[in-house]
Amino acid sequence: MSMGVGVGEQQAGALPTWRKLSLFALAWPILVDSVLRMMLGTADVFMLSRISDEVAGAVGLANEMIIFCATMFGFVAIGTSVAVTQYLGAGQKETASRISAQAMTMVFIFGLAISAVLFCFSKQGLELMNLDPAQVAIANKYLRLIGGFIWIEALSYAIASIIRANGNTRGVMYVTFGVNLLHVAGNFLLIFGHFGFPEWGVTGAAVSTIVSRAIGVLVLLLLLYRTVPSKIRLKDYFRFEKQHASKILGIGLPSAGEHLAWQSQLMMIMVFINMIGQQALSAHVYVYNITAYFMAMSMAIGMATEIIVGHMVGAGEKKVAFFRLLRSLKLSIGLTAGLVTVAALFRYQLLGMFTNNSDVIAIGASILLVSIVLEPGRVFNIVVINSLRAAGDAKFPVLMGICSMWGICVPLAYYLGIHLDMGLIGIWIAFAVDEWVRGLMMLARWKSGIWARKSLISHEHVNAA
Repeated sequence: MSMGVGVGEQQAGALPTWRKLSLFALAWPILVDSVLRMMLGTADVFMLSRISDEVAGAVGLANEMIIFCATMFGFVAIGTSVAVTQYLGAGQKETASRISAQAMTMVFIFGLAISAVLFCFSKQGLELMNLDPAQVAIANKYLRLIGGFIWIEALSYAIASIIRANGNTRGVMYVTFGVNLLHVAGNFLLIFGHFGFPEWGVTGAAVSTIVSRAIGVLVLLLLLYRTVPSKIRLKDYFRFEKQHASKILGIGLPSAGEHLAWQSQLMMIMVFINMIGQQALSAHVYVYNITAYFMAMSMAIGMATEIIVGHMVGAGEKKVAFFRLLRSLKLSIGLTAGLVTVAALFRYQLLGMFTNNSDVIAIGASILLVSIVLEPGRVFNIVVINSLRAAGDAKFPVLMGICSMWGICVPLAYYLGIHLDMGLIGIWIAFAVDEWVRGLMMLARWKSGIWARKSLISHEHVNAA
């Protein structure tokens, strides 16, 4: 593989940006940040489960729809992160800042559009999920409010991705920590009506989420201006440069396709779970919230590796990037396997934190055992796909994802879970098969080296500059 240097800092004899980046220093704040972000949704499910399993299940399903919609604007953040890391790796700081500004404008517009759709059509979307009318009414209160302000989350994702791409993962973590404190405090006051505040239940959880996230975005904006090496000017937000948009969307749209394929197959499978029954839905929501923390560690390692690989590819150091990914993958598999095994040993205690319904706990405990096989397979997809994307190879993961998720996972979930009457455990077995098939294909793609030809930057041009 070719090896080269970029302009700017590298030509001046300074240390290349990728050499300044440590996997551990980047990953642990991302891990904490990811856990804290997940706690925003988990806190609502956990605190609302004090009211009833039905309320928690309904809000959990509403959160699935919110996550699904988040992918509609998340693709801009993904494309931006890759473009920014590669241009920083090549020493082109001003270009990285202009791309950042344009991306923030794009994601704000997309976020407003999605907010309007969710606010107007939240009930219709929930009815498609085969929920009973009582649960639709509960979930709609939450989804309509959160969805109407999802543009705030859109900006949060975009700004956080830019800050991380510049190597400042710790700052984003601190902001998310503050948002969580505000959110939990708001839930305590507004869900249950403590200290004279109104007892709003599900509505209170939604209001708390919106307010805490809005404050978080303002703090992230301040942090952004303290982080970027080249100042973002006001006019940069209103300048549209086709070549920048093309590079952002060239990575972002395929990445969004992969996420949308995953979320849409999950929404389809949620229909199957609702066919099994209310207890299966509650168990799935609780276990899904638990296993999300297994994924957090792999996501942190994957995102940290993505940042480093992006800088390496931008600097032309593709051979170094190849081995960096393999080391990160081995580390993530080992850590995830250990974590999920410990969680499986304490599965009854973990589920008992959410509910005292013995039937729900029994169902959840069985699928936590399946996670021992499922989660290591998921690691391949999380870690390797991030690095493929960082190198500019974004189309293969989405094509493979659509084929596997809709060609294997969805039909197998129906066959095992519904046709063979295996219930929720059959559906989670289908998840495991899909993750391993896709994961091994992603590893094969990385080892093929095809990604090395997909860089957003022409190194012949960079080196001649």
